[in-house]
Amino acid sequence: MSMTFTEGSGLNDSVFGKSQAPIRMFLEKRGEAYERDSVARKLFQMGKSSHYAEKLTALTAMDGFAPVGENGEYPSDSMREGYSKELVHMTWKDKFAVSREILDDANTLELRRRPAQFIAGYYRTREKFGAALYGGAIRGESSISFAGQNFDVLGADGQPLFSKTHPALIFGSAQSNVYADAFSAEALGALETVMQNFRGDKGEILDVTPDTIVIPNQYALKSAVYAAVGSDRVPGSDYNDANFTYGRFKVIVWPYLNQYITAGTAPWILMDSRYNQEYGGAVWLDRVELEVRSELASNDANEWKGYARFTAGFNDWRFAVVGGVEGGSTL
Repeated sequence: MSMTFTEGSGLNDSVFGKSQAPIRMFLEKRGEAYERDSVARKLFQMGKSSHYAEKLTALTAMDGFAPVGENGEYPSDSMREGYSKELVHMTWKDKFAVSREILDDANTLELRRRPAQFIAGYYRTREKFGAALYGGAIRGESSISFAGQNFDVLGADGQPLFSKTHPALIFGSAQSNVYADAFSAEALGALETVMQNFRGDKGEILDVTPDTIVIPNQYALKSAVYAAVGSDRVPGSDYNDANFTYGRFKVIVWPYLNQYITAGTAPWILMDSRYNQEYGGAVWLDRVELEVRSELASNDANEWKGYARFTAGFNDWRFAVVGGVEGGSTL
């Protein structure tokens, strides 16, 4: 993600002139580091937008080829628009100030610490926002409140992202992607099979292939997950059967998720990262990437203001399943 910088007139000729370039360079380097380490980028399909809002939708599958015999006519096939939803961009702002006194006293520590906290706050907000959306979805909510604003966490079908009653648009029974089963190697294998059997809106088998496990930062849950996917045999036992989940899943431990799940629970998400990227399961849209403006304030301080517009939400629920949720289906 790129940042755009603008500088107020007269700053280079003021006492703050020599601090502009170092602060800007520090903001850029810190931003690049946080961008590389972002978990939200791995759990959302990231995109850019040029509109006030974006409509998310998909097309149903075609029926496919039909046998017609020698010199037969071409059958007519069709597809239609699937469920859709709209994501509206939100404006996000923050600022910090470098006082005249900091420069007078040559306080280089503050000249580094304040920009560091500012850029950390921006990327922390993005991570917390993404975790809050997933946390609300795990709790089965239709919307969440984040920093005083409400955000929708429903899928395009009008159901919570994780629901036992996802309807088919054209043909098929309701499907579930929320389960009560705690994590275990057996539950992982069973839930993988559930995802592989997901049907589309016309009842067709999809190419869902789960490859990622997302968990909060909990010791017991981490121990169980890494034992299941990182051991070729059953640890601490006499069993010699091959572990068919060994080495097949990427594990993402997301500490930010801890504060947005119900206390005392240990939910785990199984997801298909490729399906998420190709079909837009969880979608993040940046309307205006971070813009930073430096200007002189009336109190002789050098203010650095950050402005961005972005939003995120859920579209096609089939990219993920959650386990360990009370009241969910059972395997």
